[in-house]
Amino acid sequence: MKLLEGKTAIVTGGSRGIGKGIVEIFADHGANVAFTYNSSKEAAEAIADEVSKKGVTVKAYQSNAASFEEAQQLASDVMNDFGSIDILVNNAGITKDNLLMRISEEDFDKVIEVNLKSVFNMTKAVQRTMLKQRKGSIINMSSVVGVKGNAGQTNYAASKAGIIGFTKSVALELGSRDIRCNAIAPGFIETEMTGKLDEATVQGWRDAIPLKRGGSPEDIANACVFLGSDLSAYVTGQVLNVDGGMLT
Repeated sequence: MKLLEGKTAIVTGGSRGIGKGIVEIFADHGANVAFTYNSSKEAAEAIADEVSKKGVTVKAYQSNAASFEEAQQLASDVMNDFGSIDILVNNAGITKDNLLMRISEEDFDKVIEVNLKSVFNMTKAVQRTMLKQRKGSIINMSSVVGVKGNAGQTNYAASKAGIIGFTKSVALELGSRDIRCNAIAPGFIETEMTGKLDEATVQGWRDAIPLKRGGSPEDIANACVFLGSDLSAYVTGQVLNVDGGMLT
């Protein structure tokens, strides 16, 4: 059963890791997908070509979600190319971890800009279209760190906690137009980034998780399918922890 048949989705940061997993699973469920990338045009277009073989339209856009102007242009381009925007997944994000005493103002500001300001930019950019359609689902990628905090990640935790407050506020503002806004809080997800950690560190994370494994991009993507589909038609303003039980 294809849960997103006929829908058009925008996925920011869709060329690797969790974002790439979302693009692939959305296509499996029949969605046409526009996704953004930062620098590697060749790699992004290769992903678009490969995922298009699933029988849907997939297009990569080089766009910086942290830029208000580029977010506006992206929404306009997607509307011109696809004709509708039904789902927005705000997935773009970075880390610049350090203890508070060592973190620079520049690194704090950059993480807030990329992780939190981008959510405002993109939500603002698609809002008009969704209001006209009187329908839409916005999915914001938070983190368990935004729920409970973490030493050495004050900037990241602040950005992800901000996303939760933003999500709940947007849900209240746009609910009357049948536009839903929810957040996902991933736990320890094994991607290319975690692949750079030593095995002992990774195993330590796994052992501390009740399900005794790290999550996969597919685990997060499946949650996005639920929140983007009509199965969650009465779900808005929520934070879905996809963490293997870390916060239990």
